Amino acid sequence: MIFKKIRKGHINWQDFLCSIPARDYVFQKDAYEDQIDRTAEYIRNADCVIIGVGAGASTAAGIQYGGKRFTDNFAEFIKKYGEHYMTDMYAAGFYPYPSEEAKWGYWSKHALMNRFDPPALPLYTELYDIVKNKEYFVLTTNVDHQFYKAGFDGKRIFATQGDYGKIQCQKACHPKTYDAEELFHKMDEARKDCLIPSELVPKCPVCGGNMAMNLRCDNYFVEDEAWHEAADRYADFLEQNKDKKVVLLELGVGFNTPIIIRFPFEKMVRENSSYSLIRLNMDEAVVPESFGKRAIGIGSDMAKAITDIRGLVL
Repeated sequence: MIFKKIRKGHINWQDFLCSIPARDYVFQKDAYEDQIDRTAEYIRNADCVIIGVGAGASTAAGIQYGGKRFTDNFAEFIKKYGEHYMTDMYAAGFYPYPSEEAKWGYWSKHALMNRFDPPALPLYTELYDIVKNKEYFVLTTNVDHQFYKAGFDGKRIFATQGDYGKIQCQKACHPKTYDAEELFHKMDEARKDCLIPSELVPKCPVCGGNMAMNLRCDNYFVEDEAWHEAADRYADFLEQNKDKKVVLLELGVGFNTPIIIRFPFEKMVRENSSYSLIRLNMDEAVVPESFGKRAIGIGSDMAKAITDIRGLVL
């Protein structure tokens, strides 16, 4: 895989992406126990493991964006803005809040609940146990920091879509992000009627404009120096292991943003005969039939599957 250099010698992350789906997806009919046995064997025999993780993994781990966790913790927001709009935390994030005080009233609570308050969850700590004695790298679209909490090496993580713990200039006037943990705690303590005090509303230190969460939701997403360095390390890892026996372990990646992990993983298997794909996904565990034994699609409970795989790998 060839990566073009951009911006002070950094690779062009567009080269990671792939928008071409397979044409021969199938749900495998193998017994669950046989799939777990084969998965453990593939991981044990691999030279390295590349882990690709989407939102479904954190959902399986317990970070639920809807249901009782949402209604219990965001009751005041549901009452103020209406249950028609406030259906879950994902939808609430796209609500057109009428002011910066209202916007940060919501996002500070959202960030604390999903990024700062949860401990390292068992699914992630068990996943770390599976690969900690292997060469590994993590590619994730999640922004909840679970990999860091679980003990994964921060230099082996590329979180492509941002971080709930950081903010940036809303118009990306400069390529820098800012840690917001302390600010979010102040907002949470001072919030009344879903609003934060005006004096806590963050402003860009360069242009004086509004700030936003560092999340890839529009063309203004800031890819700071640390982001580019992580992308470079991922490219280096792919290059160093291109001729080795590699397991692509994919968890909770659906068809929402498949061009970042799902389709590129399939492309790598097509192009490298020594690669295999293990796909864990409750509803979308389809794998290309043409991969044969080099693909395993596990559609069972992900947390249980990771526990069972760990038991056989260790």
